[in-house]
Amino acid sequence: MKRVLSGIQPTGSLHLGNYLGAIRNWVAMQDSFECIFCIVDLHAITQPFDPATLAANTRAMAAALLAAGIDPGRSVLFAQSAVAAHTELAWILNCVARVGWLDRMTQFKDKAAKGGREGASVGLYAYPVLQAADILLYRATHVPVGDDQKQHLELARDIATKFNTDFGTALFTLPEPVIGGPAARVMSLRDGTAKMSKSDPSDGSRINLTDDADAIAQKFKRAKSDADALPSEPAGLDGRPEARNLVGIYAALAETSVEAVLAEFGGRGFGAFKPALADLTVAALAPVNTRLVALRDDRGRLDAVLAEGAARARALADPVLAEARRVIGLLG
Repeated sequence: MKRVLSGIQPTGSLHLGNYLGAIRNWVAMQDSFECIFCIVDLHAITQPFDPATLAANTRAMAAALLAAGIDPGRSVLFAQSAVAAHTELAWILNCVARVGWLDRMTQFKDKAAKGGREGASVGLYAYPVLQAADILLYRATHVPVGDDQKQHLELARDIATKFNTDFGTALFTLPEPVIGGPAARVMSLRDGTAKMSKSDPSDGSRINLTDDADAIAQKFKRAKSDADALPSEPAGLDGRPEARNLVGIYAALAETSVEAVLAEFGGRGFGAFKPALADLTVAALAPVNTRLVALRDDRGRLDAVLAEGAARARALADPVLAEARRVIGLLG
């Protein structure tokens, strides 16, 4: 069976954008792939962080993934830092990767620009190599990625190719991207040109999986829209990013097309559409929310799932690391 590796940072609770753009697809992939899901807490420390919050967020992310449908009986779910092979392989791959490759990583440029390149951590600069180690360590054949991560997967492929060529081995698999899925880019409820994000200071910009029905209804009621009625065809959404976003969310949750949504709501205003969208969202997320409320305070259950997942991950990762050490001539 083909193997999928995907990771998510423990930077707070999941929101609707995470769920529709990634997590729902992860859940579906469990039927056709061998799945490894990693909570990448080592990536989370590349920028300023609070230790207590990091630990709490790691458990909260585990709870959210389980509530959304990740099955630890079928998939491997673990915290990245619990498998030491990630960091050791990352160092080996740091010595294979080229500085010029990392200089071209646009995400570092974007993140460093906020605080100044000179003040950015070395970890933030080199984290794409750790990301490559995350993938290559498990010989993943496929990696779900958004448009903003395609460059990093290409880097992982370049590193794998160079390692295999330099040392005359076929150790590392070149992973293929899995791109897209329903509502792959859910946008902010306050700005239809910006992605829905956990880091947005406005809680009203996103629908959290922990939000209750009243909160969801209020957030959609206050969501930015425009005065025009919805069009009858998708072309009418051009130049209307907020309208396009809300219609896209409805289509993804209903598992239908934008054309079908507009066939139903075309000619109607947001005063009618937003309540319908809120009701649909509440119904779709209710089972997830119920499971999440039950799980998020069960520290023993969460720690047990993560510990079992880490043990399974180490069983897969350690032989690959051992072979990497052997082929480059490291003793012990």
